Amino acid sequence: MRRSSTKLTTPDSAITILVRLRAVKALAPQPGPERYGDAMTYTVDFVDVSTTGLETSPVAPALAGLRANEARYYKNKYDHVFVTRTPQEAPEVLDLVTRVLHDERGIVVASPPLEVSGFEVEGLRMAYVFYESGLAINVMYAVEPGGKRAVGFKLSLGMDVPEELSSFKFARQRSKLAGEIRGSYFVIKGEY
Repeated sequence: MRRSSTKLTTPDSAITILVRLRAVKALAPQPGPERYGDAMTYTVDFVDVSTTGLETSPVAPALAGLRANEARYYKNKYDHVFVTRTPQEAPEVLDLVTRVLHDERGIVVASPPLEVSGFEVEGLRMAYVFYESGLAINVMYAVEPGGKRAVGFKLSLGMDVPEELSSFKFARQRSKLAGEIRGSYFVIKGEY
């Protein structure tokens, strides 16, 4: 791959480059809600954390911080933009998480789901559900046989451990975006 070099010889050259950079930035995905027909998506912003889509949660700011923490992780590690939808707009994501929880451990989450996100990065299928209680659950499923396959639970700051997850031990993690996150997981045994 050939690198091009640009010499700034005149003030006009610098202005041209700035105009081009602004044009490129304008084309990049911007955080915030976007309308596609009747569907509403939310590109999660981890710089300016917002409770958009999570307003009914009693721990909305902490849950928004947890969601932003996940968005930052995927942006930094995989250069993936984290986008959420309502469960009605992506029922297959909610169905997968619900089925894996039920089939693997007999878990039924009592709290209503607020947002979901489903995507694939580097051979991992990811499915996220953010619940009103402040709980976030993700299913990580390697496409290749023998790869990593697990379910992760994260609890927002200020929420109690849900009854359906009381048998799990939770580790604590500090987060600039979410305060403190408590997390646990289990390995998936079945095929999905």
